[in-house]
Amino acid sequence: MRTGAAAGHTGYYHEAICYDTDEHLLAVVVPFLLGGVEAGEPTFVGFGERNAALVRAALPAGTPVTFLTGGEVYARPASAIRSYRSLLAEQVAAGAGQIRIVGELPREVLGATWDWWARYESAINHAYDEFPLWSMCAYDERVTPPNVLAEVARTHPRTARPHGRHELNPQYAPPEQFLLENRPPVPDPIMLDAPVAELLDPSPVQARDAVRAAKDGRVPELEVENLVLAVSEVVANARVYGRPVARMRLWTGADRMVVTVTDAGPGPKEPFAGLLPVVSLASAGLGLWIAHQVCAHVNMHRAPDGYTVRLTAGTPPV
Repeated sequence: MRTGAAAGHTGYYHEAICYDTDEHLLAVVVPFLLGGVEAGEPTFVGFGERNAALVRAALPAGTPVTFLTGGEVYARPASAIRSYRSLLAEQVAAGAGQIRIVGELPREVLGATWDWWARYESAINHAYDEFPLWSMCAYDERVTPPNVLAEVARTHPRTARPHGRHELNPQYAPPEQFLLENRPPVPDPIMLDAPVAELLDPSPVQARDAVRAAKDGRVPELEVENLVLAVSEVVANARVYGRPVARMRLWTGADRMVVTVTDAGPGPKEPFAGLLPVVSLASAGLGLWIAHQVCAHVNMHRAPDGYTVRLTAGTPPV
């Protein structure tokens, strides 16, 4: 049975909290959590250390709310979706009629790597819609860039406000629309220099060899090998599903390696490519999903010269 603002709703009830003071945040979050507890619903908080402490202090002692721990939950969008779907499935199997979660993304992802988290916020409207989930995603207006706040409004159907107000976002775009829009990447400074390797129409073997030849010990070996796997998959996609001629370029920096793979095609038609497991193997989706599992950042964008996938290993810029 659904309760609160989500009463009568089927599927995922997805809201943003865009707050400008700590008091504003607590005025929305505390009643949301206490309402879940009162209704006997599984109720979770996925905040960072600072905001989790604020919420703990504001809740009555002993309130049975579960605080999720572990920064790895938000290491990558695709792994976050996988982790939360597992949690939601467990709660439904245990008999939950509704699940409440309030969470926030780490502040460092609101910069150069926001593009794939914007895709995450959009994709979960579909990825979680089979569950009786009511969640709120908190964004601090004091530190969140304006372009991020604009996309928060486009990826969340509603905004939760103090005094029990729940407002529709007129800017909201369904994921099938939002995810197919073009999002050019924020330039990575190391790409201002000439690439250390550039290959035309490489085979997956040649692509793997080029990445291994460029490693210099500054990026951990495991992350290099993850990049090798991702590059191999993306190059294979470009050869099978793209249009010739594919081009691979590679840069190295003090703490990361960046690879771009471009072909002359339009890119995948599947809006959830990379973020959700593929339904059919007869597409580029499997390779993109693998890349999203192992890379520190993946950007996919269209330009006049074709479709480019940019892969980063190591520490992306912020």
